[in-house]
Amino acid sequence: MFPNFRRSGNKRIVERLHGDIVAAVRQPAFYVDYGVADTFDGRFELLALFSSLAVMRLTTLPAPGPDLAQALTDHLFQALDDDLREIGVGDLAVPKRIKKLAAGLLGRRHAYTQALDAGDDDLLCAALSRNVHAEAIGAGDPQTLRLASYVRAAAAALATTPIDAFARGPLRFPDPAHTRTIS
Repeated sequence: MFPNFRRSGNKRIVERLHGDIVAAVRQPAFYVDYGVADTFDGRFELLALFSSLAVMRLTTLPAPGPDLAQALTDHLFQALDDDLREIGVGDLAVPKRIKKLAAGLLGRRHAYTQALDAGDDDLLCAALSRNVHAEAIGAGDPQTLRLASYVRAAAAALATTPIDAFARGPLRFPDPAHTRTIS
């Protein structure tokens, strides 16, 4: 399934994974029921969250999982570069914006990984409140608690996803309309 996999050698798989993540980000329930702002920043926060979940799983899988995780990350940054240019950010400003977005995405990935690996709901809620809700909604708010429940459910679903499922696709995330807050 992964013959001679190289970071740049399986562009089709990486593009499909990116598309699966973007499809998850676009689900209206996140903006209606979870308190995520329907803005560039809000969508970026969900992109960071979903890509973090996928990359966390890929890095735990046997080869070519870690290479696929890196290729997906590289592709995300290229897509962000393309998106910034498409919305009219000037050529000279794009590298600076990408550097800031990259630092933000990697920092968020670290925070989510740390919280999920520790099984620390308070740490997860704090990270979601700080990042996804830009501190407009507190860590103890029902929308943040519901989002934390969703993230735990998504991480649990991905934890059982084998490497060949990443190749075949689609990458499946739980339906956000059916996730309830778990105390």
